[in-house]
Amino acid sequence: MSEAAAQETGESSPESRKAAPIDRRAIPPHARETVWTAPDGHDVRRIDWPGAQPPRGSILFLPGRGDHYEKYLEALEEWHRAGWRVTASDWRGQGASGRLGKDAVTGHVEDFAHWVDDLAHLWELWKAETPGPHILAAHSMGGHLSMRALVERRIDPDAVVLSAPMLGMNGPPLPLPALHAIAKTMTRIGDPARQAWKWSEKPGEMPAARNVLLTHDDERYEDEIWWRKHRPELVMGPASWRWLERAYASWRGLEESGALEAVETPVLILSTSADKLVSHSANVRASKRLPNARLVEFGREARHEILREADPVRARAMDAIAAFLDEAARSGN
Repeated sequence: MSEAAAQETGESSPESRKAAPIDRRAIPPHARETVWTAPDGHDVRRIDWPGAQPPRGSILFLPGRGDHYEKYLEALEEWHRAGWRVTASDWRGQGASGRLGKDAVTGHVEDFAHWVDDLAHLWELWKAETPGPHILAAHSMGGHLSMRALVERRIDPDAVVLSAPMLGMNGPPLPLPALHAIAKTMTRIGDPARQAWKWSEKPGEMPAARNVLLTHDDERYEDEIWWRKHRPELVMGPASWRWLERAYASWRGLEESGALEAVETPVLILSTSADKLVSHSANVRASKRLPNARLVEFGREARHEILREADPVRARAMDAIAAFLDEAARSGN
């Protein structure tokens, strides 16, 4: 396909992508940052790409814990160039959408149900204003909350893409009920809004070697640092003990018999066995329990942020997503 034809159709060939590199440190001029308002009045940021005319469909992307949508501009722009209308949103209490704890850096929430409620509300707003098929894409904690919303039948996407979803957490080798009990105890013997793990000596400062948990790509890792310096409101550190306790509780809900088995939506799961943050084994189990799931596995070549990995890994991931989205677009027509 020629570059001119790609621009006309909204699709992007390898040649057109090479001719127009994506600036990961700038909001694209055709994207628009706004807010949406939850029923309780809390304002949450969003960003929208218009897509081709007519678009192939619409993608809503949700980031992980402590994340902000600026980290994923590269993937979002690529989907836009492929002809999709694209939206991304913060979670309340993260990014530039306020805080729910007692300071500016701790990731706190009283219950994951609040986020599921937010997603259900945003989904209805967004679906009413965008063309189908409607695709939900999410990373890490965003993947967990998306799966919860599916299990609870709060959303009805045509297909779902999950990058390193937090369908379980990578932590001490103890039974899940024991981990949950410990976290419950910690919320009772101290302030549940206090940080559950050490970040650094200086609040909000990146800990040493954090990049080895996230990506092999130093430049993409530095993109996050750049955004945190230029938009300091994005800075977030460790989660609270309440967040951790609620995460274990929510994980236990997903492990209940019949929960995932009732989700008939097509789901693509990207997961890596080298993940030190989420449980790869839980993701593999989920792919077997979901009636219509496809699993793309990575090994030591990929760390947690698969969509921000080195080019060979990232290309494989984006190609798998593109093929999955092509199927969704065909079935939606």
